[in-house]
Amino acid sequence: MGRLSLRVDLKKKLKKHNEPFSKIISFDNNLILPLIFGEHDKNLKIIEKKLNISIVPRGNFLKISGQEESVNLTSQTLNKLYEQASNNQINNVIESGEIIGMINILKKSDSDNKEKAIHNFDSLNISAGRRLIKPRSKRQIEYFELVKKKEMVFCCGPAGTGKTYLAVAFAVSMLKSGAIEKIILTRPAVEAGERLGFLPGDLKEKIDPFLRPIYDALNDMLSFSEVIKKIESGFIEIAPLAFMRGRTLSNSFIILDESQNTTSVQMKMFLTRLGENSKMVINGDLSQVDLPSGTRSGLRESINILKGMKDIGFIEFTDKDVVRNSLVSKIVSKYEDFEKIQGVGKEYSFKSIKKK
Repeated sequence: MGRLSLRVDLKKKLKKHNEPFSKIISFDNNLILPLIFGEHDKNLKIIEKKLNISIVPRGNFLKISGQEESVNLTSQTLNKLYEQASNNQINNVIESGEIIGMINILKKSDSDNKEKAIHNFDSLNISAGRRLIKPRSKRQIEYFELVKKKEMVFCCGPAGTGKTYLAVAFAVSMLKSGAIEKIILTRPAVEAGERLGFLPGDLKEKIDPFLRPIYDALNDMLSFSEVIKKIESGFIEIAPLAFMRGRTLSNSFIILDESQNTTSVQMKMFLTRLGENSKMVINGDLSQVDLPSGTRSGLRESINILKGMKDIGFIEFTDKDVVRNSLVSKIVSKYEDFEKIQGVGKEYSFKSIKKK
């Protein structure tokens, strides 16, 4: 009987140990919940998949079950979304990237820094036209702080990390607030060899295909008619890099996109255009240089030359900072692993620059 009793007690303990941890949270304002939960509880399903937990909604109550750490993280995420929605600090539709970004920031912060991470997530946001832009990774928080503090910032990283989008958001926010008078967007048209004459149409029609990502970001923050109006009135200027020569760009937010495709001469010319009361953001991906063989990337060279200057900010995103479809992050990671094995792209490695 003693052994049988011992087995029963052991089974009970094991069963209790394996039972999922549960927590019930409630919200006062039911009117906000559809925004937080998403259409057909889409946002709750995203959290369930991300953290491997179960969420059962009942009116203004939620029962969360799973591993204790994941349950507590879910509770923090949902309470933070509710707080932001209550204070009108959220967009009309909560995107999956916002939720995953918040989870990642909270998850990667230890208990001592969690409050700081939450504070940063709340305070570091950009009101860019019809969008409220928030950081979606710890590296994006660093990027926000750099652009606020520095006149010039170099930002390197793979596609999908928000380099262009965040830069445009800062520019739109500063233009709306009156902190600057103009947004200038440019990039080298390497694919056309900077020789745009053979393409049909006027200058705008020639350069537009190369600046599509910038237009996409603008149209996400401003209405189509507002973008057109600001371009026509000169508040937003979109031009090829060659057209920056000889100018002094004052009271402006200047964005150079795809800067890995600048030559040394072009990069020096561009950097020395910075005028009074202006900010300059230089974006690029050192693993995707399209310059002719033997031509040195102006981005790589400029980072090597200027990296010791305290007045200039430098930041590098990785595949872990990709905020597009999660599949993009996995693709970027696989390519990076392949390039390491093959020894491809070493010449344009950001880390190799910093080591020199």
